[in-house]
Amino acid sequence: MQGKTKTALVLGASGGIGGEVARRLRDAGWTVKALRRGLASAHELREGLHWLRGDALNATDVRQAARGCSVIVHAVNPPGYRDWDRVVLPMLDHTVAAAHAEGATVVLPGTVYNYGPDAFPTLAEDSPQHPVTRKGAIRAEMEGRLRAASGAGLRVIIVRAGDFFGPQARNSWFSQGMVKVGRPVKSIANPPAPGVGHQWAYLPDVAQAMVELIERRDTLPPFNNFHMNGHWDATGREMAEAIQRVVARETGQAPRIARFPWWLLTLASPFVKTFHEMREMRYLWQRPVRLAGTGLARVLGREPHTPLDDAVAAALHGLGCLPAIGGQAGRDNPAGHLPATFP
Repeated sequence: MQGKTKTALVLGASGGIGGEVARRLRDAGWTVKALRRGLASAHELREGLHWLRGDALNATDVRQAARGCSVIVHAVNPPGYRDWDRVVLPMLDHTVAAAHAEGATVVLPGTVYNYGPDAFPTLAEDSPQHPVTRKGAIRAEMEGRLRAASGAGLRVIIVRAGDFFGPQARNSWFSQGMVKVGRPVKSIANPPAPGVGHQWAYLPDVAQAMVELIERRDTLPPFNNFHMNGHWDATGREMAEAIQRVVARETGQAPRIARFPWWLLTLASPFVKTFHEMREMRYLWQRPVRLAGTGLARVLGREPHTPLDDAVAAALHGLGCLPAIGGQAGRDNPAGHLPATFP
């Protein structure tokens, strides 16, 4: 029984949030399993993670991988936004079935897509979910299915945060919109409309909160929805200005801040699926949408929170936008991470 209590399956460990949670669980003494298609062997041990050949779309693969696990972290998304309508809900159903069979807790990274304008501008943990986009409707359905499953004995932890950024978040608004992975920062493309606030979340803080909640899962009710306060950019320029400060401090050159080229996404969206999906989420940059909650502080005593400039510096170094510190940039990439989709 002791082995089971410290074994977790992370679906999506090749991505940003899944990879971060997998490494944090490993460092906390957990045995961590992860599924990945295309492995040369059925089982590979790399950097302390047990990689198993399999596919989250295959119910048998998920069921076999989940054996002996007390936690399943469901952080898997279709790459590049492709086939959301077809694959997202079946993948979740496979996770739920495996969790029921093992008596495991399901942990899901949540999004703000679930909410519509009736809940804006401040999203509390009990705000109604009336999404206005196709992807938002799918995310709301995911959480609805998890809530229903919790009524049938499943334990669920949802942690909702703003737009991710961090050393391993290689496919996010921060790393693909504001700056570019692997390139020096000469200019910063700022997505918010002038004066519109925006919510950001430092990925290692989100992962740390998830791991601490996992450690306390037996003390929680069956269904849990936590909102992270993260970093609130009240003016819509604070994140860009933090990037500017950090780059200036470390290189001696302050990059300029420019408006994000939404017009380019509009032109390219008929031909590039990712651009189409990004453009669909533009409404989240045109009005302030802020997550607020008290649950994390109540359960953990405080919310994990790295100061903004420290978080931005770590992210820029990890993404190769600033010179590596002692060769550290990119070393914490045990899985050869594939890009994660925007959260």
